[in-house]
Amino acid sequence: MKKAFALLILLFALAPKLVAQSPEKMSYQAIVRAQDNSLVVSSKIGMKISVLQGSTSGIIVYQETHFKTTNSNGLVSLEIGTGSVITGDFSKIAWEKGPYFIETQVDVKGGSSYNIIGSTQLLSVPYALHAKTAERLIGGSTGGTSRAAIISVKASRNMASTDINNTIECTTSSTLTLTPDFGSMLVGDTINLEAHNGAILTIKASSGVNLNYNLNGSAIFTSETGNVRFGMLRKTGTNSYIISGQ
Repeated sequence: MKKAFALLILLFALAPKLVAQSPEKMSYQAIVRAQDNSLVVSSKIGMKISVLQGSTSGIIVYQETHFKTTNSNGLVSLEIGTGSVITGDFSKIAWEKGPYFIETQVDVKGGSSYNIIGSTQLLSVPYALHAKTAERLIGGSTGGTSRAAIISVKASRNMASTDINNTIECTTSSTLTLTPDFGSMLVGDTINLEAHNGAILTIKASSGVNLNYNLNGSAIFTSETGNVRFGMLRKTGTNSYIISGQ
């Protein structure tokens, strides 16, 4: 790893004033040292922060920039999630799909010519952020008992974000379409499927979407009168899904 200076990560923590709700930021402090190991004190620096998934060379899921001033001890403080966003949405990071790494790039002259890089694994995801992810996955508050919602379907439509991790109950023959770039559904998310009492539920992949490894594929759930046909849809990648039970 290219490393032209020493970057000591001091703290990853949640802003205490925001613990009453899931904060969309994470406090970050570091001591910056120059190539000769001297502290970079009372200096304006430019920083680019990246959140990487999987490894130090993994996918960038979020990236932002900051312009800060170090103190007399070479310490810089900032809040990840509050900078100028380059890519991604900090509030939508799927913390359960780690590990994650924080990569820091610095321009000690205060600009955006980043030539200093440091990285560290985020070994413990901040509690409130992880709790927010858990809340999204179970579809309700983490403070009590939650269960999947039952979504009644009686007409054809596109798959919606409200369907994710819930149960679709089809009582009138209908078609649900998976549209391209359905970003609300993350890899690993599922949707339970039910066709009831003679209804036929069709899951259709629109142009550019793979279903069961078939481009523009489809799956059909045909129920019998007085009976129910079950299945499950799971996202496996960008515009890629598998489905069982049809």
